Amino acid sequence: MECLCLVLALEKLNYFLEGCVFEVITDCTAVKSLLNMKTPNRHMLRWQIAIQEYRGNMNIVHKDGNIHKNEDGLSKWELSNNVDNPAYIPEEASPQIPIEVISVTDMNTTFFEAVRNSYTQDMNCIILCQIFKKYCKDNSLIHALDEVWEKSYDEGRFHLLDGIIYHQTKHTCVMTVVDRSLINIVVKECRESPFSGNLSEERTREKVETCIW
Repeated sequence: MECLCLVLALEKLNYFLEGCVFEVITDCTAVKSLLNMKTPNRHMLRWQIAIQEYRGNMNIVHKDGNIHKNEDGLSKWELSNNVDNPAYIPEEASPQIPIEVISVTDMNTTFFEAVRNSYTQDMNCIILCQIFKKYCKDNSLIHALDEVWEKSYDEGRFHLLDGIIYHQTKHTCVMTVVDRSLINIVVKECRESPFSGNLSEERTREKVETCIW
């Protein structure tokens, strides 16, 4: 491509270069050896013939790429993909679907169903579900939440997806679990699973916090 670029540049700038002595500075060794190549392929041979008229006036200088700091900014400028671009490729419009929660777990559907059912026994979860079902903000319901729950709601940390309440922090988005027996199941998985390793109490608590809130 560099050799072809040289051929095209000489062709376009012929009126300015004819009869002048000039230098071509390149970081491509193929361009440096183009004029003196002994057995060029058909492409190289055609390009070699095209620049023969400049043999006496053109000096090709090789310069390593890491010290070649005078690149042409216009040639490096990426064109926008619009109808004014000759290489325009129409893009298929896709609906913008916001991703609220991504959850990966080994728990089966029975566990999730138990989590949903447990919300009916906890007042904060009942209130949250009612809030999410309303189309307008109900301050009376929000103020009925416990202080910690209300603070998290005001900060936009709660999300309801498929009947499961998720709690979002800066780096995680985990299920909200209120039933003690379900919490014990998660703790047991994090502590006693063959894949969990023999974790300390602190490490187990850290792992549980990446699963549930």
